[in-house]
Amino acid sequence: MPQYQGIEHSKLVQRKILSMKNVDQKFAKIGNDGSIPIVLVPKNPFLFSMFLEVPSGPFVLYQKWHANQGLLQPGLILLWPAWNRISHIVSRAVITYNAPAQNCPTADNVLVNVDLSLTFRIGPDAEAAAAFVYKLGAHRFDELLSILTEEAIRGLVYSVTHDKVNDLREEFALGVLTTINSKVNQYGVQIMNVKITDCQLPTELQRRLERTTAFKTKMDEQSKTFENKVRVLEDNAISELEMIRKTNVRKKQEIEAEQRMYEVQQREMEEKARGAFRVDMVQANSKAEVALQQTKGNEVNELVKARQAAEALIKRTEVGLNKASIEAEQRGNVKIREAEVNLKVAEAEAAGMIAKAEAAAKGSEALKEKREYELEWGRLSVLEQLASKGRRFISGEKGDKILRDLVPNEIY
Repeated sequence: MPQYQGIEHSKLVQRKILSMKNVDQKFAKIGNDGSIPIVLVPKNPFLFSMFLEVPSGPFVLYQKWHANQGLLQPGLILLWPAWNRISHIVSRAVITYNAPAQNCPTADNVLVNVDLSLTFRIGPDAEAAAAFVYKLGAHRFDELLSILTEEAIRGLVYSVTHDKVNDLREEFALGVLTTINSKVNQYGVQIMNVKITDCQLPTELQRRLERTTAFKTKMDEQSKTFENKVRVLEDNAISELEMIRKTNVRKKQEIEAEQRMYEVQQREMEEKARGAFRVDMVQANSKAEVALQQTKGNEVNELVKARQAAEALIKRTEVGLNKASIEAEQRGNVKIREAEVNLKVAEAEAAGMIAKAEAAAKGSEALKEKREYELEWGRLSVLEQLASKGRRFISGEKGDKILRDLVPNEIY
């Protein structure tokens, strides 16, 4: 029988036995070739049997003159004639069937070995057992089941890539169970369960996938470690934030308490200030009232003093005016006298001047030449000064006049 990973492909057989004693043990005995007996055929007596012990576990089918008579009830039967024969003993037990499939190609052409295991039973009643025996039989059922499982495995494996083969175990069960049951239920067989027990990729590919899986696992572990660290940091940050928030709340409460205390103190200080202000206002008003009364009294006094001073000033002014008037009159008389004297002096001086003028007029002819000589000498001195100070540019009438004075009349 073909093997895969040490698991042999199961083989369902019909086995002949000499006696019906211990049939359960005979059903449980698996052959060296991995054959599993599901139907036992006992040896028939030549003429008759004195007694026949029918087992109570399996389905016991019997015939009369080779015609099926159905189920034979368990118990002890005496005088069992040869025309009656027990044709088949069919197991009621749930049987496990292993069907390993080798070199199943995947969608990406990777050959995969798959081990399939299914459980089934024949029944649930004698009619189903009879249908199994007479319509199908153990040998053909083994062939049919082997073909169905092989076809199901290869079809399913071919539908996926090699990296998805291991994901088929759960998806495979329901589909194959339904498919095989639809084929074998009519023969009195019930498939109870189907599962893939193992799936093996080629050795090198398996090692690479294992390394890849190990690497992915390591990455997942590192990712989880990182996520854990992140969560720890987040938790620490949340704790710190919560602590900061509580600290801030406490500080805020302290500040608010201080603010309320300061507000109370401020109100007390304001009340004190208002009281002091009111006292100061009363005192200031009192002082102002006193000062006002004093001012009014002083004003009256000052008015009286001012009237007295004014009257005294008027008296003094009148006296001064009278005195100034008298003095002015006296000065006026003095001035008049002085003017009269000055007038007489001026008249005398004028008479002296007239006399001098008359004398000068008489002596002017004698002094004429002397005066002309002095004037000419002064003119020549001025021209000498002009000529000694270098070249000068003088035009017009003044230039002509100066030139005439410098040059003799005969040359000019």
